[in-house]
Amino acid sequence: MITASDDRAKAILQWLTNDLNLNITQFETASSDASFRRYFRVRHQQQHYIVMDAPPDKEDTAPFIKVARLFSQAQVNVPDIIQQNTQQGFLLLEDFGSTCLLDKLNDKTVEALYKDALESLLTLQKNVDITHCALPHYNTRLLQTELQLFSNWFLEQQCGLSLNKAQHAIIDAGYTLLIISALQQTQVCVHRDYHSRNLMHLNTDNPGIIDFQDAVIGPVTYDAVSLLRDCYISWSDAQIESCLSPYYQQLTQTGIVVCDYNQFQQDFDLMGIQRHLKAIGIFSRLNIRDGKSAYLGDIPRTLNYVINISQRYPDLRDFHTLLVELVLPASKRAL
Repeated sequence: MITASDDRAKAILQWLTNDLNLNITQFETASSDASFRRYFRVRHQQQHYIVMDAPPDKEDTAPFIKVARLFSQAQVNVPDIIQQNTQQGFLLLEDFGSTCLLDKLNDKTVEALYKDALESLLTLQKNVDITHCALPHYNTRLLQTELQLFSNWFLEQQCGLSLNKAQHAIIDAGYTLLIISALQQTQVCVHRDYHSRNLMHLNTDNPGIIDFQDAVIGPVTYDAVSLLRDCYISWSDAQIESCLSPYYQQLTQTGIVVCDYNQFQQDFDLMGIQRHLKAIGIFSRLNIRDGKSAYLGDIPRTLNYVINISQRYPDLRDFHTLLVELVLPASKRAL
């Protein structure tokens, strides 16, 4: 007898068995993510499926359904939506298994796995028409809102820092520079969380892409830096360069990017700083608001990216100094 542990899970089982007439012989938690969504793995007649549980008062399934269709039409590998119950917030999905890229990445596999991932990314960027896809834009307001996560949740709440007027000015000047850099880049379809935990390792048509519901129109380097400077695993500059350079060549050959490589490298670096500041803020919020403390372990790596990259750019010198002298010691105390 298959049983469920809570009311939402019970409702899922009722939907599967009563409404869809499936014979469920396995029902177990597959994963949860950094939102209120949960995922269950179920089995019916020797076939495995994933059920997304997105409570309607907290999550909307409509963006997932819309972006899944958009990405599928763009010829990248996303899970098929087999059945949907949008009223209750349940989706029955194709199962890509439980092995993500992070599980497979090492010095021997990194080049081949990232080549696949960057080819899928390029396919997405080539095939989504941003003038007709009706995705929201990564505009100034959204970029600023994301950067404020770092100020509010990490600096103030996680680290307990109260910045003075001069320190605030340095932070704000840094944010402004990052936003200007993001907005002047070529704008394409952006997955927005394109990293080793959201790319599933498959034997054919690798990788399988998940967690795409927050897709936007935004800077061309955003997903590439999410992948190559991953919050969950780090690589040497030489390894990153060996992946980034061929990807840049492909972007220029397709006409998506027209700038020189130095400019592209700078765009990539500054975009990474913006994303990593946001990620640190989200990791802190997950700990403080949602009681998910495991993400705190990813903050030192992510902050290290910001410190290392910011020192390469004279316009971020004051920002870098503030991070090293004030924020880094505070984070070591707080974490």
